[in-house]
Order: sequence, then structure tokens, then C-alpha cells
Amino acid sequence: MWGLVPLFWPLLKPAGALEILAHRMVWSLVLVGLVLLVMRRWAWAGELIRQPRKLALITVAATVITVNWGVYIWAVNSGQVVEASLGYFINPLVTIAMGVLLLKERLRPAQWTAVGIGFAAVLVLAVGYGQPPWISLTLAFSFATYGLVKKKLNLGGLESLAAETAVQFLPALGFLLWLGSRGDAAFGAHGAGHAALLAATGVVTALPLICFGAAAIRVPLSTLGLLQYLAPVFQFLLGVWYFHEAMPPERWAGFALVWLALTTLTWDALRTARKNRSEALRLAVQAQATAPVPPREPAA
Repeated sequence: MWGLVPLFWPLLKPAGALEILAHRMVWSLVLVGLVLLVMRRWAWAGELIRQPRKLALITVAATVITVNWGVYIWAVNSGQVVEASLGYFINPLVTIAMGVLLLKERLRPAQWTAVGIGFAAVLVLAVGYGQPPWISLTLAFSFATYGLVKKKLNLGGLESLAAETAVQFLPALGFLLWLGSRGDAAFGAHGAGHAALLAATGVVTALPLICFGAAAIRVPLSTLGLLQYLAPVFQFLLGVWYFHEAMPPERWAGFALVWLALTTLTWDALRTARKNRSEALRLAVQAQATAPVPPREPAA
């Protein structure tokens, strides 16, 4: 669903990116609110209100994801799907770099190699574009920041989305009402079908996140990490073969370096996971072998 979403945003024209973004915020809260109402999962809201630190983190998360959503919608509708896909390709590398800089995490040699290759890719693309790939970098850094905040927040996916869209709701609704008062709103001005598509932004936003939250507790983390590469792969293929965006040699070179970095990162992650499983199994066998044998009870 995330990989195919570039096909959806152009259907909302002539609505501008800001109006689409505002509808996405408003209708996402409506949909998530209905889901929570059906599931009767409201206890977390009262606890959240009594925790100012978590409320501050929710506000930060809502702010950075607003930037991410807005830039992505604008990029797709302005014919820059390939560069948008690059943002999600380099996002894992940015996440690792932020872990080192902000969380003082230590990297393995292969991870350092992947980050270095990723940095080289950005330089190659910057030379090719004549400027840094700002769309890609904005998407990557905003989503990496969002992930970092969510890690500290430790709130369920559905609940977190509800809280974030609750923060976004009033500004978004105010913007839509302001557009309507000026006669510039696209909602309702282009027929019921177009209005329904704008309302469907809530489904397009919430449904993949709900599925992702459900998968996160059922699928091994290593598999989940690999599956997340599918979205930018689909977006890249759509940009090249459906939207017919240009791919000059320097852009191919930059993408090739990014894919090399991700291959290195994935190989290291799988190797480390296999090594950790083997070590855990060895320790379990050792513990079982050295465990004291309980004394046998005397026969009656």
C-alpha cells in the first residue's frame, strides 16, 4: 500500500498539496477515532493527558510527520516520485547516523561502511543535480526523527496515530475552513467523487499503519525490516516506468551506491541475527547440561 500510494495523490488534483495534507490529517483522526470507538480502546488517552513529557513528544512527532507527509504529497504531485523514493531508501542510513550522534550507539564495521557509502551516494546525487537532493533528505531526516520520537514515546501504533492527528486536527480544520471562506477549497467544488477521494485520505493514511502495527507483533523484526524496502522499490519503479521521470547516469550512479549501502546493511543485520541465535542456543544447551539433577525421592 505504501509503495502504490503515488498513484493516489495525483487523483486529488486540482487540490493543492497543503489542502490534501489538511484533509489527510482531519480524515485520519475521524477514521482512527471510529476504530478506537469500536474497539473500546480509550483508557490510554486519560493516562497520556496526565503525562506532560509524552504530550510534548506527541507534539514533536505530529510536527515532523506533518513535514514528511506534506513534502511527500508535493513531491509526487510535482513529478518527483523518484527523488521521494530515494528519501525512504536512505532513511535506514539516516536512522543509524542519528543513533550514533544522539543516542551514542556503537556501530559495527559493516554499518560504518554502509553509512559511508550512503554519504558518498548523496554527494554523487548532489553533483548530478547541481544541489543536494533536498526532497530526499527532508523525507529521510523527518521520518528518522519521527521514528526516534516514537521509540521514546513507546505508544501503540493506532493510539499514537490518534494522538498525533488529534494535535494536527484543529490547525488542519482551521486551514480548510479558511480555504472555504475564500472560495479556494477544492472539496465539494469538483463533484462528489473528488470529495470522496479527499475523504479517503484518512483510509490511505491509517490502513497501512494499522496493518504495519498488526504485522509488527506477528512477523520477525528482521523480516519486517526487509519488507520495508518494498515501498521505495515500488515507488522508484512507478517513477521510472509509469510517470516516466528522467534517470540520467549520475542519478543511476547515486541510486546504485544507495542500494549497495542497503545491501551491506542488510547482510550485516542478517549475519548478526544468525550469530546471536547461535550464541543463545549454545548458552541454552550449556545451561541445560550444567543444571543440577534434582534428587530422586525414596521409594515408598
